Amino acid sequence: MPDQPIPRRAFLAVTAAGIAGVTGLTRAAGATGASTAPETPLKLGVASYSLRQFPRAAAIGMIRALRTPYVNIKSVHLPYTLSAAEVATARRDFETAGLTIVGGGTITFERDTDDEVGKYFAYAKGAGMRLIVATAAPAILPRIERFARRFDIAVAIHNHGPEDAHYPSPYDVLRYVKDMDPRMGLCVDIGHTVRAGTDVVKALADAGPRVLDLHIKDLRDLKVRESQTIVGEGAMPITDIFRQLIAMRYAGYANLEYEIDANDPLPGMKQSFAHMRGVLAGLAAGAGR
Repeated sequence: MPDQPIPRRAFLAVTAAGIAGVTGLTRAAGATGASTAPETPLKLGVASYSLRQFPRAAAIGMIRALRTPYVNIKSVHLPYTLSAAEVATARRDFETAGLTIVGGGTITFERDTDDEVGKYFAYAKGAGMRLIVATAAPAILPRIERFARRFDIAVAIHNHGPEDAHYPSPYDVLRYVKDMDPRMGLCVDIGHTVRAGTDVVKALADAGPRVLDLHIKDLRDLKVRESQTIVGEGAMPITDIFRQLIAMRYAGYANLEYEIDANDPLPGMKQSFAHMRGVLAGLAAGAGR
């Protein structure tokens, strides 16, 4: 079912709140230089696709409301068509609000040419992205690898479940990148992984250092894409996933990709973060015994 349009009054309110939040939080960030994220053994961030219905200023304010500085930016909040100067301005919008841009995407590399591949790396560099979450036909991966080396930007190939002709499961990515430059790896989408019939915890362990990024979500039915729900209210083995990431000393980010409630995502995202932080606190307490 398509998303319903945002009521004008609600849209204007959240946009104004976002702009005001960015302004106020910019001052706070400048004054303290400190992250707003609670200290945890796993870095929890936000995939800005979760906030795709909102303009950049409002999205920034909402991310700050989640008390994390880490953001993976979708092109809706930083379009590929922007000039270099406009990309720099957009980057400042995030950074002066105290947010850390940890990556961008998902970016689709459609053609196996230097111009096609290079333009996205130039975009990522200008935006301050350390990592590109990507998808591409396997034949394009060697060229992407060359640009990853040239720009020193990591590339995490995203698996998209049973509908993905190339990469349903993390294992389908791993077989292509396992012998490539270490900057080539996986973005494991845990929702798509379990829908592909893959044991997500085992896949993380088997991929090891090739896991460069993570998309977090929950499903009530692990075979049904449309059953996505607030993290902690579904059947996803979040505790086991986090335990495995900590055990393997995963140094990347676990980014919440909240694809439901598009017109009012913040309440569910807050509950998802509360659950994830609770799980991490429980694991930390257990390790200390």
